[in-house]
Amino acid sequence: MATNAGSPKKVLIVGGVAGGASCAARLRRLDEKAEITIFERGPYVSFANCGLPYYVGEVIKEQSALLVANVAKFNKWFNVNVKESTEVVSIDRSAKTVVARDVKTGAESVHAYDYLVLSPGGNAVRPPLPGVDLPGIFVVKTIPDANAIKTWIAEKDAKTAVVIGGGFIGLEMVENLVHRGIKTSLVEMLPQVMPPYDQEVVEPVHERLRAKGVELHLGDGVAGFEAGAGGKGLVVKTASGKAHAADLVVLAIGVKPETSLAKAAGLELGGRGGIKTDAHMRTSDPAIFAVGDAVEVKDYVTGEMTLIPLAGPANRQGRIVADVITGNEPSTFRGSQGTSVLGLFGLTLAATGASEKTLKRLKRDYKKVYLHINNHAGYYPGAKQIDMKLLFDPKDGKILGMQASGEEGVEKRVDVVAFAIQKGATVFDLEEAELCYAPQFGSAKDPVNMIGMVAANVMRGMHPLTNWDELDLQQLAADSNAVLVDVREPAELEKVGKVAGCVNMPLSSLRQALTTLKDKDKKYYVYCQVGLRGYVATRQFLQNGFDAINVSGGYKSFQQIITPKL
Repeated sequence: MATNAGSPKKVLIVGGVAGGASCAARLRRLDEKAEITIFERGPYVSFANCGLPYYVGEVIKEQSALLVANVAKFNKWFNVNVKESTEVVSIDRSAKTVVARDVKTGAESVHAYDYLVLSPGGNAVRPPLPGVDLPGIFVVKTIPDANAIKTWIAEKDAKTAVVIGGGFIGLEMVENLVHRGIKTSLVEMLPQVMPPYDQEVVEPVHERLRAKGVELHLGDGVAGFEAGAGGKGLVVKTASGKAHAADLVVLAIGVKPETSLAKAAGLELGGRGGIKTDAHMRTSDPAIFAVGDAVEVKDYVTGEMTLIPLAGPANRQGRIVADVITGNEPSTFRGSQGTSVLGLFGLTLAATGASEKTLKRLKRDYKKVYLHINNHAGYYPGAKQIDMKLLFDPKDGKILGMQASGEEGVEKRVDVVAFAIQKGATVFDLEEAELCYAPQFGSAKDPVNMIGMVAANVMRGMHPLTNWDELDLQQLAADSNAVLVDVREPAELEKVGKVAGCVNMPLSSLRQALTTLKDKDKKYYVYCQVGLRGYVATRQFLQNGFDAINVSGGYKSFQQIITPKL
């Protein structure tokens, strides 16, 4: 039975890793007398699962580097009782007890609680496909999973691999297998990798993968697996009928919330299949809390309930539960905006807030702007271009989301916008943001400032703007009252390419050309390489009495949005 009033609180935590471990440590710092026990069904109570692909790739050399905290540390630092390799198999809510089973011996024991915290995480998806249980097919969720892959590579002298799924883990596994000299193919059911991102934003990722020798098979889901000829290796069969031979296969299709324990206990689940909680992370039972990948969370931007299996939110949720248990009731989880980052072969991809595809699905009004800009002052050696996409509310300029890619300085800018979203900021706030500047780190007008300025000018009506996916180029070419104008220099068009049917009016001589241009009844669609000269040219057109609009992101955005569809 639970303890009486005035006795030390008995807190049982099911699952360690991120949310559960954070809850235990925070709880001890707030309450020295609480009796805290963590049950972890795996052999490691707190480990860096985000580092597993790099351990497989031998970027992280030692398994011990993945261990965030072990049993001894929890005991000595925090006086927390940790039971590894112990699975909680049932909850008796009326008696406030759980039954725990030693996974090695099968022995069961009963434990009482005042508060129970569920942090079971998620299960790697292993679809019920033919041959899915053949040897050599792996998931990547735990240290034993990673060790199994490493052992297989060594014992089989693996030379080829197929990764199923182009999300975070899938791409990180691709990079690390290539790092080990293994010829790797990627099979993804959707027409793009990184499904939460907008397709044009991940085009640089597709290019980088191909440049590194990765075979991309997009828009083709896996249908099943077979043993290779003579029992050697594996064959991955896809929905299109193709077959890909491999020495090993990694399933990185995603994770689904582990809710079996909660469901069996009669706790309420949400519409997305995760455990339903309130803002204090309480479940439908006020003595039971839930955190991490198993819970549904409110999308901070859209307000809808969703599943966001990220370590950052899980850690914050664990801290909040500790606050609430110790009486700091105002501590609440305000939701998650899905801020994320991926590193891949020297390329960085990051995002925060809503994507365009999400806003379209929700039928929410938005505006978007693209910017392709150096990460720091161009005159300082080593400047790298960042591709940025900003989404905002056309009514008031409130920031809805941002995505970006590039080789340097990407996550720094997305982090700034992530915090801006948390504070309900607008594009006008980005315009005025005061950020660090020295030539090796940024520019006097930082990329965050610049994309804010572009969006703010759109909001003020000073910058008429359209996007390539909003234009019907065939219809535009057939319209005698429309002109597509490329304001780059002729040599650039020869070197980089151009949009069919455009008229070249270089910015360097545009002012003079406009003095003789008579067709003021036509509409001019203006573009350059990345957008800046297009904006300057559009302002010249407008102030000379012409109807003109700039195409956001210029030819660089055309290559990312339109070219892949041609």
